[in-house]
Amino acid sequence: MIEIIFYEDKDFSGHHFECSSDIADMTCILKRCNSIRVESGSFMIYEKPNYDGNQYYLKKGDFADYQHWMGFSDSVRSCRFIPAEHGLFNMRLYERIEFGGQMMDLVDDCPCVMDRFHINDIFSCNVSSGHWLFYEHPNYRGKMYLISPGEYKRFSEWGGRSARVGSIRRIMD
Repeated sequence: MIEIIFYEDKDFSGHHFECSSDIADMTCILKRCNSIRVESGSFMIYEKPNYDGNQYYLKKGDFADYQHWMGFSDSVRSCRFIPAEHGLFNMRLYERIEFGGQMMDLVDDCPCVMDRFHINDIFSCNVSSGHWLFYEHPNYRGKMYLISPGEYKRFSEWGGRSARVGSIRRIMD
């Protein structure tokens, strides 16, 4: 039941590591990661251990070098498996920390937060169901952040360096 394979060299060569679950620290397993093959499912990979640093969403496919997943370097130090979602997606967004200010419900993709809700920043959110991606810019561009079910009282809890959210997408199977 291999789901993702990390390779040290480009074009799926060199030392490799097979994985089918979350790994908080791959530092001792691979020196670098230059290609990835996702055989099934979807994963979020992180440039730093403990699910920190730049995040990249990968679903089934071949990524012959780190530029194919829009990476800035060959550093992949942790990964998180994202379970397949079926059914409802529901999230509440807030314009202030700790669920304060205007509240907005979201059940589908949002290519431009400003157009839809007339705000640029999301300071907190409560995810009832589904896994989501927050993007820094409209139209699903820029840095991305995995948002799983749970409460996020401030943007730093999802790994954001600021509250800026330009677009939001559901992760569907």
